Amino acid sequence: MEPPDCNGNRVYGTNRTPAIYREAPISDRAKRLAERLRAFNADIMAFVEGCSEQDWKKACQEEEWPVGVTARHIAAGHFEAVDLARMIVKGENLPEFTMNQLVEMANAHARQHAACTRDEVLGLLRRNGAALVEYVAGLSDAELDRTGHLALAGGKMSAQQLVEAVILSSGGEHFASMKTAVGS
Repeated sequence: MEPPDCNGNRVYGTNRTPAIYREAPISDRAKRLAERLRAFNADIMAFVEGCSEQDWKKACQEEEWPVGVTARHIAAGHFEAVDLARMIVKGENLPEFTMNQLVEMANAHARQHAACTRDEVLGLLRRNGAALVEYVAGLSDAELDRTGHLALAGGKMSAQQLVEAVILSSGGEHFASMKTAVGS
């Protein structure tokens, strides 16, 4: 029999046991990290919503992509790095790729989505940002600390370190580049 949710309703067909039924206590660290991710996503969404059509097309110097494409890269590429964190938590092997391969994948994504729209990017930010925050908020301290080998990082990296490095640090650098491009 499926356990009830916090409202007394049965939870059917979920791929993950709701956090209230997990053995590990809810992690304050995970909640704090999830809040940082939520705030980062909210800042990017506000920036995207405030971009004029002219700003949307301005080139980011570091990436050599338009602001809109860089925002899409964060929403689709960086936020989906949560899949790598899931692999670490599950004890699965992470994909082996080089920095050159990563850059080529990012550039291919930029070419493929060169005509992305603000509505498309906002939809990705809403969807992927919410999924990222929800997943991270439900992790235990042990899951945050679980490590996997990431050759690109030069060795072992915890799930928390991966989220902070890929989403907050690298994604933050892209966001700073977007703001510089539009002069804000």
